[in-house]
Order: sequence, then C-alpha cells, then structure tokens
Amino acid sequence: MKMEGFHTIQYKKSKGVALIVISRPGAFNAFTEQMNKELIRAMKMASKDEEIRVIGITGEGKAFCAGEDLGGIDENTNHESFLRKRYHPMMKAIKVTPKPIVALVNGTAAGAGMSLALAADFRLVKENAKFVSAFINIGLIPDSAFIYYLPRIVGYAKAMEISLLSEPITGQKAFDLGLATEVYQDHEWDEKTEAFLTRIAALPTKAVSLVKRYMVDGMNNSFEEVLNKEAQAQRIAGATKDHIEGLSAFKNKRKPAFSGK
Repeated sequence: MKMEGFHTIQYKKSKGVALIVISRPGAFNAFTEQMNKELIRAMKMASKDEEIRVIGITGEGKAFCAGEDLGGIDENTNHESFLRKRYHPMMKAIKVTPKPIVALVNGTAAGAGMSLALAADFRLVKENAKFVSAFINIGLIPDSAFIYYLPRIVGYAKAMEISLLSEPITGQKAFDLGLATEVYQDHEWDEKTEAFLTRIAALPTKAVSLVKRYMVDGMNNSFEEVLNKEAQAQRIAGATKDHIEGLSAFKNKRKPAFSGK
C-alpha cells in the first residue's frame, strides 16, 4: 500500500514492512529541505504504526542518495545553521526510531547519502553500488552524524582513511570492511532484499527494539550501567507475548511465530 502526501519520497507499507523510497531519480536522489522533512515524517509514521516491524530505505533509479543538492550552497551559506536546521533533526529522528532500519543501497551513496546509510542498523548493498565520503572534496568535514557512525562500524583508522582519501568503496569491499551486511547481484536484488526485510520483520519486535536501543547506549556507558540497563530491558522483554511464544516453540521443538507483541 502506497501512502499519499509525499513528494520527494514514496512510503510503501506491506506485511510489517515500511519501505521508504527516496524519489528524485533525475537528481540522483539528492537531498532537499522538503526531503529532509518528509523523511522525518516517514520515520515518525513508521515508529508509531504498530503494524510496522522493520523500515527499509532505498533510492529510486540508479542511485541510493547523492547527498545534498549543492545547487543552493554557495560562499554565503552558514553551514552550522544549515546542519542544525536541515540534517540534525532528520538524523535524530532516525536514531530514536525503535524499529530496525535496513538501508537498501541500490547505487551510489555519497556525502549525506552515505551518512543516511551509516545510520541504518543494516546495509544491504548491490555489488556495483558505491559509498563515497565526498565531503573533503569540497573542503568540508563529513557531517550528518557520519563521524559518529563510521568509526563505530569500521574502527578509527579505516574511518580516517575513508573520510580523508574519499575513495569509492564498492559492494564487496564494503562487505570486507563491515559496511555491508550482505552484497547482492543485480538479478537477485529484489528477491534477496525482500527476504531479508521479511526475516527481520518476523523477529520479536520489542526485543529487537531493546537490543537496538541498548546496543548503542552500551558503547558509551560504563560496564555497571550496561548491566543495570540489560536487567531492565530483560524485564520488559520477558513480559511480552513473543517471549512466551519463544519459550513454547523451544520446548515443543518448533519454529516460533512471533506476533510483535
């Protein structure tokens, strides 16, 4: 089912999956202010919708997202206020989304488009797709939470190489670096990405959201804080119907059918 009211993205909902398609193919899906706002709206919609259990983000056409549309950027641009107004609200909305997010990187993800992919929990990548930092090429630092996520994914040394050398990283290399969860060929892309989204959607929703939340927190908290939070989270997960179903399935030697409740 396709949702109306969007102009720079498409929002499709089906079988527990919300698929957000960045839809400016003529501009390689480059960001505009309206797109930032629509992505925030889509994230909030998916987060609140109890039927949605996983969120996918991809691009229409040949690109995933080419980053900011530089047509409106010049020497008079105040980059600090630009980021605080345009990109920081979007990245914060993505970070607080409790549902798992899967970036379906179907083509080039450059600049803030790469940042968007990095903010996802999983990245499925076409074999010929490219990650390109690009920021340093116009005398800027990587932004839109790029320097938050990248070293957490690949480590400090590789993050510095990627940020400063700005060499394209194709599908298989992205996998080798840990940037890509899976790499798929063109002919299997639709089938494999749909299967992955379906697999994530079938997991126990509350437990997944708790893992996502405390996994991120755990990288910044002390050992004692992590132990305290994991105990609290386990209490919440243990009170779900999915936990009861999981126990029943284990004891009866069958595959669990999680309902997301």
